[in-house]
Amino acid sequence: MCGIVGAIADRDVVPVLIEGLKRLEYRGYDSAGIAVVVGDDVRRVRRTGRVAEMEAAAQAEGFHGQLGIGHTRWATHGGVTEGNAHPHTSHGVALVHNGIIENHEAQRERLAALGYVFESQTDTEVIAHLIHHHLQAGDDLLHALQRTVGELHGAYALAVVSRKEPGRMVAARMGCPLLVGLGEGENFVASDVSAIVSSTRRVIFLEEGDTVDLRRDAVQVYAADGSQVQREVHVSDVSLASLELGPYRHFMQKEIHEQPRAIADSIEALIDNGAFGPELFNDRDGAVLGDIEAVQILACGTSYYAGLTARYWIEALAGIPCAVDIASEYRYRSVVANPRQLMVTISQSGETLDTMEALKYAKSLGQERTLAICNVPESAIPRASRLVHYTRAGAEIGVASTKAFTTQLVALFTLAATLAKLRGRLPEDQQAALLEALRHLPGNVQHALNLEPQIAIWAEQFAAREHALFLGRGVHYPIALEGALKLKEISYIHAEAYPAGELKHGPLALVDADMPVVVIAPNDSLLEKVKSNIQEVRARGGQMYVFADADSRFGESEQVNVIRTPRHVGILSPIVHTIPVQLLAYHAALARGTDVDKPRNLAKSVTVE
Repeated sequence: MCGIVGAIADRDVVPVLIEGLKRLEYRGYDSAGIAVVVGDDVRRVRRTGRVAEMEAAAQAEGFHGQLGIGHTRWATHGGVTEGNAHPHTSHGVALVHNGIIENHEAQRERLAALGYVFESQTDTEVIAHLIHHHLQAGDDLLHALQRTVGELHGAYALAVVSRKEPGRMVAARMGCPLLVGLGEGENFVASDVSAIVSSTRRVIFLEEGDTVDLRRDAVQVYAADGSQVQREVHVSDVSLASLELGPYRHFMQKEIHEQPRAIADSIEALIDNGAFGPELFNDRDGAVLGDIEAVQILACGTSYYAGLTARYWIEALAGIPCAVDIASEYRYRSVVANPRQLMVTISQSGETLDTMEALKYAKSLGQERTLAICNVPESAIPRASRLVHYTRAGAEIGVASTKAFTTQLVALFTLAATLAKLRGRLPEDQQAALLEALRHLPGNVQHALNLEPQIAIWAEQFAAREHALFLGRGVHYPIALEGALKLKEISYIHAEAYPAGELKHGPLALVDADMPVVVIAPNDSLLEKVKSNIQEVRARGGQMYVFADADSRFGESEQVNVIRTPRHVGILSPIVHTIPVQLLAYHAALARGTDVDKPRNLAKSVTVE
């Protein structure tokens, strides 16, 4: 959500800013803008809608400059208008901002009393006026920024330029991701490395409370206490190829089809190791994982559904009680702390604000056994966790998560098996069988992908509907939840998921010929129960779409449509059955003509509450 890019160089940075904003479009936004310092003036162009519209305006107005900032905004304070779009300015100061300032109303009253006039409804304009106020008091740009952030309550990533200091850009972060890119005679800031990867791969990940002073030939980082610090320089492994569509129509389609490779990459270390073990989670001696008595999982959205799936695995394999909470709920309830409980946070970006705050809350209660499962190295949640396990999904551009979800499931299954082994509940023959199942998993996922033409035909029928039900039982119930989420995220069809056994306790009232019912029906111990639930739908005239295993012995009829996934793959079946529901959502959205990669009102990385 929201995106920042800034550059200072000896060349025209406008193309750099616009390219960077285009690479940040996947995060979700509703307006875009850039500001450049030219001589003793700051020029700005903003537009609602897509970056391309702002780019056309910038070209028409002849924008150029060697110092500039850009932003894609996802509206929070104030509606989607050009006046609320970033960058915001104040008397020659221009800035862009990700996050939310909680005390903006008090600061607005203070600044209005000082004579400042507000042109927007945003919290961000407050920051611009505060910085100008401190400049008027005699501070330079860096110290004006540092004094300003000391007066702010909330979360922010900021990049600031001023016409009075045309050879300088300053930036700050608290609670929202921001990094510095190091070039040759030029430097950059960005909220995501993808925005600057075509210019540099050398990056510094700013830490909480950091401010940074950028010149063309120098970068200096300051800690929250104002002291100069040296932050580690990382070489990003994000490739330009991963940010390009290639032969696919949408990034979501590309990322669905990348799942066999993403899963293979994610299990590579495990297969090389030849065994489950705590070292896969950077717990070399098992000091953290070997002595736990419960697991608590915290996550949001799709990651939460991954956690729900993991609960079945952890309790079945390891015999350890497992609770799963939505992070935004956990952080606000009275929690009974257990110092021997493993706190697992799951986040694709590693910057999900509610998950990060839930982790901070857990740690404040003395729960120090923390494990982050994440797809982005050096992001905030892994840095705040004792143990880290990185999935290897690669860059995920589509807002609706696909390969990040299945690689999270692989990581969580690995955790469940590791905990089982540490508790003496995983004999050698069972460990070998689970490893062999994981080796075959990429191939099984590819077999499921081969069902795409059949699923696309179903999707044409779904496109005319406005509501749908998803049913699953046991470990496949969370996959039904994920399928419903995907369908509503990108096709805007209202969809709900239920445990199939709950159908008769209320949802059955909704079933008629106009309510399609998607059933996940693997050939497991609950298959006969699922078949009974299907009969309940059939008796009410419902139209069913069943994803069954090849060996499930399902018969088709006028009301029952069946697509057979590969043979039942046992305990890893939820991962394979994720693929069909992703494809159903994708092709339904395609048929309805929605913006698949950038669905309305949604953002990729949710860094505000």
